[in-house]
Amino acid sequence: MTSPLATFDPKYDLKLEREIDVPVHLVWKAWTTPAHLKEWFVPKPWSISACEIDLRPGGVFRTVMRSPEGEEHDNAGCYLDVVPQQRLVFTDTLLPGFRPAPNPFFTGALILTPVGSGTRYTALAIHGNEETRDSHEKMGFHDGWGTVATQMVDYIKSGAVA
Repeated sequence: MTSPLATFDPKYDLKLEREIDVPVHLVWKAWTTPAHLKEWFVPKPWSISACEIDLRPGGVFRTVMRSPEGEEHDNAGCYLDVVPQQRLVFTDTLLPGFRPAPNPFFTGALILTPVGSGTRYTALAIHGNEETRDSHEKMGFHDGWGTVATQMVDYIKSGAVA
């Protein structure tokens, strides 16, 4: 199936793409189960102290990130598109129920494609302008999202996701 996000614009978007040696169905579970997501979704020593997922368009996708010093950052948004074991699109531009958010930053997309017994893992960060894209890149998008992808694979391989 062709993704509606197939057009990547490097002027506005950031992309992490890699082949990982865990199956799509386990990646999907790791991304869509709050108890699993809390274990790997931010680079350690950061953590997720709370997570809410209502896996449907307009449903909540919320995480609370906790710094090593205990400072918490609430990130709320909603899902725009949910195609089981293929694609998740979420945004902080809209809150649950498609309500406008006061401080939008980006829309994220996860695209999963089976490759043998593994997965082609593509994560996109879609921005409204070059300034926001550049800011996200300088914040460490590639290192951060790469680190959490590795943490996710390690978590899945530990047997925690079945």
